[in-house]
This record gives sequence, structure tokens and C-alpha cells, in this order.
Amino acid sequence: MIYNKKEETMPREEMRKLQLERFQKMVKFAYEKVPFYKKKYDDAGFDPNSIKTLNDIKKIPFTVKADLRDNYPYGLLSVPPSKLMRIHASSGTSGKPTVVCYTKDDMRVWTECCARLAASAGVNKNDIVQVSFGYGLFTGALGMHQGCEKLGASIIPASSGNTERQIMLMKDLQTTVLVSTPSYALYIGEMLEKLGYDIKDFKLRIGLFGSESSTPEMHNEIKKKLHIFTNDNYGLSELIGPGVSGECTEKCGMHINEDHFYPELLDSDTLEDVPIGSYGELVLTTLTKFGMPIIRYRTKDITKLDDTPCKCGRTSVRMSKLKGRSDDMLIIRGVNVFPSQIESVLLKMAEVGGQYEIIVTRENYMDKLEVIVEVADGSLLTDLHKLNSLRDKIKHNLKTILQLDVNVKLAEPLSLKRYEGKSKRVFDNRNLNN
Repeated sequence: MIYNKKEETMPREEMRKLQLERFQKMVKFAYEKVPFYKKKYDDAGFDPNSIKTLNDIKKIPFTVKADLRDNYPYGLLSVPPSKLMRIHASSGTSGKPTVVCYTKDDMRVWTECCARLAASAGVNKNDIVQVSFGYGLFTGALGMHQGCEKLGASIIPASSGNTERQIMLMKDLQTTVLVSTPSYALYIGEMLEKLGYDIKDFKLRIGLFGSESSTPEMHNEIKKKLHIFTNDNYGLSELIGPGVSGECTEKCGMHINEDHFYPELLDSDTLEDVPIGSYGELVLTTLTKFGMPIIRYRTKDITKLDDTPCKCGRTSVRMSKLKGRSDDMLIIRGVNVFPSQIESVLLKMAEVGGQYEIIVTRENYMDKLEVIVEVADGSLLTDLHKLNSLRDKIKHNLKTILQLDVNVKLAEPLSLKRYEGKSKRVFDNRNLNN
């Protein structure tokens, strides 16, 4: 289903024209209403009236996460706080939280963007949607709640945690759509099996997953356990929350809501454009969110873009599943390693489970990479020959992809920590070893 056929199927030339009109308006608005942007642009010698084409965006300085923290809490607002309808914030795990604010009109935009991506996955008014994100300052739960509600679906605001109760609600209330992180969906599938449930007794048909990146291999594991159509969506709280992009039923990339967000793809080092089809860092500009406009925001997320026609009928540019984040990339003995590469190798192997941890240490000035992964069948741990054979196979497969020797440890099923929100899989302990 296409929620907004006019704008989601707009011819490319018309979309470019609309983007330029909205971009020109947004830049001038931000310069006039937000002191942060006025100072930033004046210092850079940038004249907002000089924007004549979309290519002129290159004249504009970037906005980065530190700008949001430095202007905490309301320094990026274009309106007084009394004009706001909603205030969200990030967790603030690395300092002050980044605050994101919405006017009444911003809320309308956000709700439509989330409704679009839910509709593109097949959600409709007959669905019962269980939102298993944590409610609160985090944008994911309320964003997807209001988007699915806009479609006429019934909402179960289950929040995160208490997995046994989640499963009970899912069965008894006949949930058809699960909204969660992919890692939590996988955990629910594991618990279903552990508690002796039969998935055939459930009505689940769609999983709307966000908040963390995931590989096709993880989606395959979730499909096996929950028998659902898995769907990825993308957003970030600094801009709006969920609603920036989402997969359609063709699963050939996440359609960006380009009438609301202007995407660029740049080389993280040179800041030059990256061609369509190649990986680069995603840079986004809000085109319609005026309460707290964000212009040329460096997301640090590594993806690639695809502008070929999609069978679903939407004409928007699509972004691939995230390869990783430029600031999450591990450099091990001079080799660039993305956690997603390791996940892809592990989850292609039937002998291992869906949970793993990546641990980086430094010994005698040498970086060491270790992967701990659960085996799928616990009885394997009693057969030393099979155990060593599987360990060697994993090491070989990882070295083929990473070109690095990796220490592999095998763990019992369900022994590694599970997360109800974003999973933590990478532990970089190199500073602890100094």
C-alpha cells in the first residue's frame, strides 16, 4: 500500500524541483530564526540567498552531533519552548543528551513519515500492532505508535521488557505486527521455543524493525523463528526519529521520504560526493521540520543509494541496509572491520545461533580480535572433535572476509546477554589494556 501516492510516486524531475523549493525556504528560515545557523553561516561567509540549485548545498557548512550537544537544550529552536508540542531526547550515554523538539506541524510531518513506512511494509487498518520499543524520551516507540495508529491499526503499547508477558500478550491479543529492534525480535523467537510455544498458534505476519542496523542473515534467523515478513526502517532522533526511510515489500532498499529529507552521500575523509551504487556517509537535511531545522547533518552512517525504478511504484531514492557507522568501524592492525561483516559470516552458518559478541583488546602493542558466538545445538559442546572443527570453520570464514586472524570462542545457547532495546555486541577494550 502507498500512503501518499502523489508524493511517493512523484516523477524524479518534479521531486527535484520540490526539494529545491523547500530547501531554499528552509535555509533562509534557519538563518533568520535560529541564531546558531546565522552565526555559523556568517562565519563561513555563506549567503542563504545564493542557493540557486540543489548542487549549491555544497556551500553550506555541516551540522554535527557536537553542535546539538553544545546548544543543549534549546539552542537550535526556531520558536520559543512554549510553542512546542513534543520534546524527545537521546539517551545521553556519551554526555548531555541530544534534544529533539516538535511543533504541532512537525508532529503532523513525523506521523505521516512513520505512516508511510508502516504502509510500505503492508500494515493496514486491520492490524494489531505490538510496540515493543521502550516508551519515554526515545523516539522509536511513540513515532511508530502514531504512524501505525494513523493507518487505523490497533496499538498495544507493550513497551520493552518482561519478555514472557510480551509473548503472552502477543498470543492472547492476536498481535499481527511486532515493532522492536531486530535483536529483541530474535530473542522473542528464542524464548518462544524455550517456553514451549508453537508459532502456529500466533497471528504474527510483519516485523517492523529499527533502532539498530541488521544484516539479511539476521532477518533470515528471525523469519525462521517467528514466520513473519521482516522489514527494516531507518531514522535518527537528531532529525526526527523513525520515518526517514523504510523498506517496501520488494525489499530492495529503504525508500527515503525525499520530500521531507534531502540525502547526500559523501566520502567521510574527503567530503566529496560518492557515486550512486558506492558506499559513503549519509548526510541529511530536513526540508519540512521547522521547529528545530537540521541542515546538512553528518549521520556517520555508512550506506549506498539506488535510484533505479522500484517495482512497488515509489520513485524515491533507496538506501541500503547500513554497512555500519564511520565512528563504529574498527581498525584492527590497519584493516577496516565493520561489525556487520562479522554478523554476515556468522549467521550464514547453520551451526551457530543468532547471538555473538565482538571483543577487541591490545596486548604488547598488538590489536587482537575475538568473537564469542553461541552454538545452535548445545550438545555440540560435549564433542571436542566437532567443536574444534566448527571453531576452525568459523575462523576460516571470518579470515576470508576480513583478511585477519580472529580468535573464536564457542558458547552455550542462551548464555550471552540479551537486550530489550539496542543490542551491545562490540566491546573495544584497547584503552583498558594500556
